[in-house]
Amino acid sequence: IRRIGITRAHLEEDAGKLVHFPGEGVSGVDYNRTGVPLLEIVSDPVIRSPLEAAEYLKALRAVLRYAEVSECDMEKGSFRCDANISLRRAGSEGLGTKVEIKNMNSFKGVEKALEYEQARQGRILDKGGTVVQETRLFDADTGVTRAMRSKEEAHDYRYFPDPDLVPIRLAPEWIDRIRRSLPELPAARAGRFASQYGIPEYDALVLTAEKELADYFESAAAGLETPKTASNWVMGELLGKLNESGQSISDSPIPPERLRALLKLLEQGEISGKIAKTVFAEMFETGADPETVIEKRGLVQISDEGELTRIVDEVIAANPGPAAEVRGGKTKAIAFLVGQAMRRTQGKANPGEVNRILRDQLGL
Repeated sequence: IRRIGITRAHLEEDAGKLVHFPGEGVSGVDYNRTGVPLLEIVSDPVIRSPLEAAEYLKALRAVLRYAEVSECDMEKGSFRCDANISLRRAGSEGLGTKVEIKNMNSFKGVEKALEYEQARQGRILDKGGTVVQETRLFDADTGVTRAMRSKEEAHDYRYFPDPDLVPIRLAPEWIDRIRRSLPELPAARAGRFASQYGIPEYDALVLTAEKELADYFESAAAGLETPKTASNWVMGELLGKLNESGQSISDSPIPPERLRALLKLLEQGEISGKIAKTVFAEMFETGADPETVIEKRGLVQISDEGELTRIVDEVIAANPGPAAEVRGGKTKAIAFLVGQAMRRTQGKANPGEVNRILRDQLGL
């Protein structure tokens, strides 16, 4: 059996070094009772809080999914967690007595189980008691852990060599080749997104959480003058609609190239933001391309200066009070007048041009 070790601090660096000889503080390949191979990954004792444990698991899952090791679907049992937890007095060098919580299948469950166990062990130690080394189960319905079996006399599981297993020696060249074949991993991709596309770190982390989502964003942002627009629409409009319908990014009825086409029309001033949202909603429902939706519904933005000037003059005539306020220096009223122009055109007027013409007509 060859061992695999990934520490939290060097999670992605170690993704290219997944094969090690047996050693302390690592893990290995095992089989469950139905003969299905299991890959066990054990962290070093460097995690200091239940929240950090949950975040570590999310990062680990992302790496494994990027590398296409597994779908890591916790609900289907392809990604589970056994968590060891121990408490020690402040200033103490040695680790406390550990308790293992078995077979948890959600990030929130891991966090809640560790929070409960931290409090339980803390109460025992505060009263001068001794924590018993044991295995416990977490009841997600009640939010408590309960004893499963005692391990008072065992420092750890004991491994015995199987004489029928032939030792496997992996050449360093083979390991290097596998390392070089790994894809760009989530943290590295998030850093590149932030620098290459000029998007905030938060956006980059959200967009790289799943490989399919990162791929979608890159395709949608290709060629746009402002990639942040693609970031906003993918994280806002698209993920919002997908969440409402219970779909994943791979099920999106709007392929990335069609979202890119819509955003280019928005950048070029062919449609307004309001029209873009209307078009997007129909694209999501029908799968149609933006040009088809715009033509069918007559949603082309009005940018003709003569037409917009006529509309602005009508708005000024119909709203003498706000127009007088603007002439008197109270420029906040311009927003109201722009809104009136947009209402007259059912959102088809170019708002930037309307604002400019209004200022010209009112002598600003």
